[in-house]
Amino acid sequence: MISIFDIAIKDLMQLLRDFKTFMFLLLMPILFTLLFGYAFGGFGGGEGGDARLPVGFLNEDERWVSEALHDLLTDSEIIRLRENSSLSASALDLMVAEGELAAALIIPSGYGKEILSDKNARLIVIADTNTSAWKTIEAELLSITSRLDGAARTATIMDKYAGERIPFKYGFDQTLEAWQEPPISIVETTSSAVKETDDGIASLAHTSPGMMLQFAIAGLLTAASVIVTERKSRTLQRLLTTSVKRIHILLGHYLATFILIFTQFTTLILFGHFFLKINYLRVPEATFLVAFCSALCIAAIGLLIGVIAKDEEQAVSFSLIPMFVLSGLGGAWVPLEFTGETFRAIGHISPIAWAMDGFKNISVRGFGFDSVIIPAVVLTTYATVFFLLSLWRLNATEES
Repeated sequence: MISIFDIAIKDLMQLLRDFKTFMFLLLMPILFTLLFGYAFGGFGGGEGGDARLPVGFLNEDERWVSEALHDLLTDSEIIRLRENSSLSASALDLMVAEGELAAALIIPSGYGKEILSDKNARLIVIADTNTSAWKTIEAELLSITSRLDGAARTATIMDKYAGERIPFKYGFDQTLEAWQEPPISIVETTSSAVKETDDGIASLAHTSPGMMLQFAIAGLLTAASVIVTERKSRTLQRLLTTSVKRIHILLGHYLATFILIFTQFTTLILFGHFFLKINYLRVPEATFLVAFCSALCIAAIGLLIGVIAKDEEQAVSFSLIPMFVLSGLGGAWVPLEFTGETFRAIGHISPIAWAMDGFKNISVRGFGFDSVIIPAVVLTTYATVFFLLSLWRLNATEES
């Protein structure tokens, strides 16, 4: 066992001797996180400083009653409608899960007809009912829909008894107008969830783990070059002639790379939490479990690259290709939630997708420790497969 730690310490000293390694592993992810966060609105301050809770809106009903409801929601001092005709109900569901929206409201087809028929009309609301933001939104929606329903019932009574003197539409509009100065009104509200659902924070919460994982893979070039250099200098061959077992040699190199990557993750997680205000430490044990398993997986990829590569040129190629392929496929650049079902399924072939799921389940989606167990298991499985491939490759290479 001593030989394992000796090899690991030797690798770490060799890796950290070059200051450029530190620059690449720590400063580059920070710079790119800030750059992409700024590009995607991470520091834009939201909708002109609008502190209202963002609520997605989709109108599937074509009646004028639904338009009246839309106007009431637009004038709300509590919620801010986020409208996009290209968004579907499933897309709104994902945006709520991602924390980009505090909730989403869908007016189903037939809603206006039910209101006019004096029936119990129902809206579709997507929200996390455990948040304080939902309590605020629920109260506002109940107030607005009650106002709409009351206007319809009042107009129905007027139309029944006054007939043509007070047509239904006129009575409806006049009743709603009377509510412009209700006996009780909410002037201002604050919610602890406003900060959590801010678009800028959501953007940074995606960019930060994405860049962290991407540059961890890119840093494998340095780790893989250690094994390549050992092979070229025939240090590896000399080690194999000693009593040191091959698996111990691999474990030594693996341990050094793992320590380097996990230290990188820990530093960037703390930076993201305290400086970028990303809620990594909401469940710290879950976040660091994902970081630990991600480091296991990426270090195993670096080990395999070092064993396969025959020279520095191959080490460069074998390190850059996984960086771009696994990062792009795994959603480090563009969230997989906004891609199609097929691409999302293919993307989860990449271990990066599972690591992104784990980090964002805690920092964005507000889930608990249980939500990172599956990503952690998958990442550990990948790590085991890559390590065993490295061991097989080393045995096959040195025996041939």
